[in-house]
Amino acid sequence: MNELFQNAFMIASDLLTFPESLAVFADYFPLDGTPWSWIPQIEPALASFDWLRAQGHAAIPKGIHVKGKVYIHPSVKLPPMAVIEGPTWIGAGTEIRPNAYIRGRVIIGQNCVVGNACELKNSLLLDGAQVPHFNYVGDSILGEGAHLGAGVILANLRLDQANVPVRLPTGSMDSGLRKFGAIFGDHAEAGCNAVLQPGTVLGRKAVVMPSMPFGGYLPEGKMVYTKTETRIIDRRF
Repeated sequence: MNELFQNAFMIASDLLTFPESLAVFADYFPLDGTPWSWIPQIEPALASFDWLRAQGHAAIPKGIHVKGKVYIHPSVKLPPMAVIEGPTWIGAGTEIRPNAYIRGRVIIGQNCVVGNACELKNSLLLDGAQVPHFNYVGDSILGEGAHLGAGVILANLRLDQANVPVRLPTGSMDSGLRKFGAIFGDHAEAGCNAVLQPGTVLGRKAVVMPSMPFGGYLPEGKMVYTKTETRIIDRRF
């Protein structure tokens, strides 16, 4: 077993590579910190950006509603209609597709995809992350090349609204976060219509198969799938 799990501890560099394209924000996302500690750093990272000097996109389509502090790199491909609320930072070569809803406190690296009818809030997408079709991404980190199939939902709030725990192989620990969706390591994926429970962590190249509910930790390079039956149980709270 990896030494970090013997100590019931995980650091961001075990899952993520922080890209040069986001160097302006690097001080806020230390690779030796826990990956979930990055989530509350998104807002202060954006607050540090020099919005006045940034040379953003010069041709915003009339159908795109932009509100607040928003930076869109000139090379970003924009749709005829979308809602982008600040603070939001969108890097070079990224594609925003029709009816995307970016709710603020969002950093999107270069060459990403935010697709039709997708909703993002308080999240960090590293280079090449793809959120292409009918996805919800809240209070989450997506590593380089991470991919969500159509309809994937990253649930970010427990039904009892308590702090979200992180479940590692050696036990559970408190993330300290009331809202915490998922951490996808570099090139991790979830198949169409998968629903990831709050606090899910996927290692690099880990895969959750389509139509699955999944929570907890999935190690690097592993795939999870199951055949399920419908069960009705007593609600416990």
